[in-house]
Amino acid sequence: MSVAKIIEIIASSKKSFEDAVAQGVSKAADSLHDITGAWVKDQSVKVVDGKVVEYRVSLKVTFVLKDVMKAKKK
Repeated sequence: MSVAKIIEIIASSKKSFEDAVAQGVSKAADSLHDITGAWVKDQSVKVVDGKVVEYRVSLKVTFVLKDVMKAKKK
């Protein structure tokens, strides 16, 4: 049996929404293990002088929690 947890993060990119998602997942993977997926909850842009200067995404990142009992037995 496995148990998963979902956290919400916000990421941004000056390139695109896709890059913002990739950056967010990559940064989350620095401190979270066993990420199994991410859901884009929301997208927005920052506009300066009528031009898009930053793409922002709100992500729900899913990861599997470690089984502490299994880890202690090893």
